[in-house]
Amino acid sequence: MPIGVIIDSLAVALGGVLGALFGKYLKEDFKDQLNMIFGCCSMCMGISTIVLMENMPAVVFSVIIGTAIGLAIHFGQLVNKGGVAMQGVVSKFVHTNSSLSEEEFTATLVTIIVLFCASGTGIYGSIVAGMTADNSIMISKSILDLFTAMIFACNLGLVVSLIAVPQFIIFLVLFLCAGLIYPMTTPTMINDFKACGGFLMLATGFRMIKVKMFPTADMIPAMVIVMPISWFWVNYVSPAVAALAG
Repeated sequence: MPIGVIIDSLAVALGGVLGALFGKYLKEDFKDQLNMIFGCCSMCMGISTIVLMENMPAVVFSVIIGTAIGLAIHFGQLVNKGGVAMQGVVSKFVHTNSSLSEEEFTATLVTIIVLFCASGTGIYGSIVAGMTADNSIMISKSILDLFTAMIFACNLGLVVSLIAVPQFIIFLVLFLCAGLIYPMTTPTMINDFKACGGFLMLATGFRMIKVKMFPTADMIPAMVIVMPISWFWVNYVSPAVAALAG
């Protein structure tokens, strides 16, 4: 059962409601400082999974090649276009009296649609939950998303809550697909997959605290190729290196 996916979607919905109702009582400095804590938590979550890495060359190669593929096919731009299309649908259902200009409102809404629906942490967490029934990543993410949704809803209003619907659909599909993939994996492949996801969470944390704007959306293809590369490394590259060394 996708417990983590459900909890995360409910957290976004609840955060949107709370932010819309009580956001006017929060100071801007409070919101900015809290966002830095979100970034710190994301980086800590990333580091905790990177240490599970079993084949460092395979994971590093996957991150580099996967990001190169994402940049080459402009995957990040495709994600943003999806966010724009989703923004048009969401805005039809909920209107807001936001103090932001129409341009600022649209740009911010697209940003959080991408953040909640296409984040490396969410994609990685959904797949891990589907493969191993470990919902800890998604539950940890739901805590961050609850407060993140509250902060954004202070300016955007209840429209933030509706993002929980497409988020749930996307993560549920990933959860179900992961259950089909799991029988074809090995513990080593899963650990390397988790480590690859850790790189994305670490990069997301740096973006959240605005230290460096890593192309996290373009890094997502690395999640697709890391397990095949890990398998190839264990079965072919490592034995070949061992034979040459011997």
